[in-house]
Amino acid sequence: MCGIIGCVGCGDGTLSTLLHGLSKLEYRGYDSAGVALVGDGSLRVAKKAGKLDALEAAVEERADLAGTVGIGHTRWSTHGPPTDDNAHPHQDCTKRVAVVHNGIIENYQSLRDELAESGHEFDSDTDTEVVPHLVEASLEAGRDPEAAFRDAVARLEGSFALACVVEGTEAVFVARNDSPLVLGIGDDATYLASDVPAFREFTDRVVYLEDGEFARLTADGWSVSDVDGTLREKTVDTVDWDPEDTGKSGYDHFMLKEIHEQPRALRQCLQGRVDELGGSVTLEELDDLDLERAHLVAAGTSYHAAVYGAQLLRDDGVPAQAFLSHEYATSPPPTEDATVIGVSQSGETADTLAATREAQRRGAETLAVTNTVGSTMARECDHVCYIRSGPEIGVAATKTFAGQQTALNLLTQHLSPGPVDRDLIAALRDLPSDVQAILDETDAEAVGETYLDSDAYFFIGRALNYPVAMEGALKMKEITYKHAEGFAAGELKHGTLALVTPDTPVIANVIGDGELARKTVGNVKEVEARDAPVVAVTDGQSDVERYANHVLEVPETHPRAAAILANIQLQLVAYHTAAKLGRSIDKPRNLAKSVTVE
Repeated sequence: MCGIIGCVGCGDGTLSTLLHGLSKLEYRGYDSAGVALVGDGSLRVAKKAGKLDALEAAVEERADLAGTVGIGHTRWSTHGPPTDDNAHPHQDCTKRVAVVHNGIIENYQSLRDELAESGHEFDSDTDTEVVPHLVEASLEAGRDPEAAFRDAVARLEGSFALACVVEGTEAVFVARNDSPLVLGIGDDATYLASDVPAFREFTDRVVYLEDGEFARLTADGWSVSDVDGTLREKTVDTVDWDPEDTGKSGYDHFMLKEIHEQPRALRQCLQGRVDELGGSVTLEELDDLDLERAHLVAAGTSYHAAVYGAQLLRDDGVPAQAFLSHEYATSPPPTEDATVIGVSQSGETADTLAATREAQRRGAETLAVTNTVGSTMARECDHVCYIRSGPEIGVAATKTFAGQQTALNLLTQHLSPGPVDRDLIAALRDLPSDVQAILDETDAEAVGETYLDSDAYFFIGRALNYPVAMEGALKMKEITYKHAEGFAAGELKHGTLALVTPDTPVIANVIGDGELARKTVGNVKEVEARDAPVVAVTDGQSDVERYANHVLEVPETHPRAAAILANIQLQLVAYHTAAKLGRSIDKPRNLAKSVTVE
């Protein structure tokens, strides 16, 4: 997983371009970094475990590290711990070949054994290292560098995005299978990356590679071909966001900036799709989709959005279930007449891609709900609904979760057989201003400080607020490294109550004054009786405030929109707790932004 950068045509600026690209890929999560440069007939490599500043320090000591063609990588460990030897790029025995790789090579052990038997020696624990040795073997057999690279790729099984350079050849050779790669087309240079932010400062023109495609980047330009070497015509798209969108804009962390960007992100999601006067929701891209039954597949934060979306559909009379995509991919239920909806922020989540592909193999119609234009899921699914949240850099998803919730409301209103809910349309219209009111008035920082030393945190909610509770707990876990658990409020008494103590605050989402709210207040009383502190996230319609130590208010609105607002308060509690603990908020340990391995 993690980040690849490459460039050709940057001249003396090649190394700085690579380092800049790696800095823009840090948000994906990583534990080592490295670069390889080709120039003047030589290949030079530098790589270090740790953060990017460790590599930058090593580079400063290397006067010989120069070239006009280069590749770089940030690694998130899968095979072997984060060490200098396990960092990418990896080389062959002769040190003529360097390779960077995202994904997992499933048959690497058999290839490694075969290569070792023929005399190849390995320096790392990684699956990636077999690739440069395979290239080396083909070069020794008389193949030219591009043919040798193709020979190596033909031996691989698994998922990969690969970039390779060879000493004496001023070109980058590229291949993709089940892991994202995009080319950046500049006026005088060509770029390669796992994600657009790596080169967006230099160009807004992009070419998305498909599975099974190869690319060759040289000073004369670029070309894309298939497995057989046949050239392919590719569309050059334009990225419609500004490089400054990926900066912190004065905020201490990307996560805080992105929490505060949510009013704008939600306006973008709603724009042109909601007509309050006409009482309608329009998703023109889905006009030909007929939804009778839905299976929503997702992982992580997106799974919580899928649980929320499935509840919306069921409430509107559409049979719907949410599934963890990695379970669905390996043991799917009968699809029958179900439309399979893949929910993924990046559109590249390996587990969710596997689920939608399995659904297509079984003949099901598929829909992608994603933020990333041109992503693999957006291209492969039969339909796509974009959430329009803009680039999200923080590893912990914030504005994209709110965007998914909002888009799923639009989707439900567009596709459900019943009449459009005019009250909901009015609530969606007000959603950006309601979010802004929370951002302006929240007491989340005080809550975070009060319970900083807690043993654990329990988040509870019912119906639409159940997935919000799960998401609140996930945010707390991701960025504070504290134990947190989110579950349906009714489950509190079925075991978890044994863990409730005065040192385990319970954060309760209590919206409205109906039966669900009253039952949740009953759960709050259960923990209050055991001296657990209570934080109530509420719109003030129930009497939960009487039993709460702290109250986080949300504007009174439609219950579906209120669940979105409650989530904003939980994001802020997690953020302020992590900030006061001094955590690495934008790059939490062990985590990656786009999970491109199964």
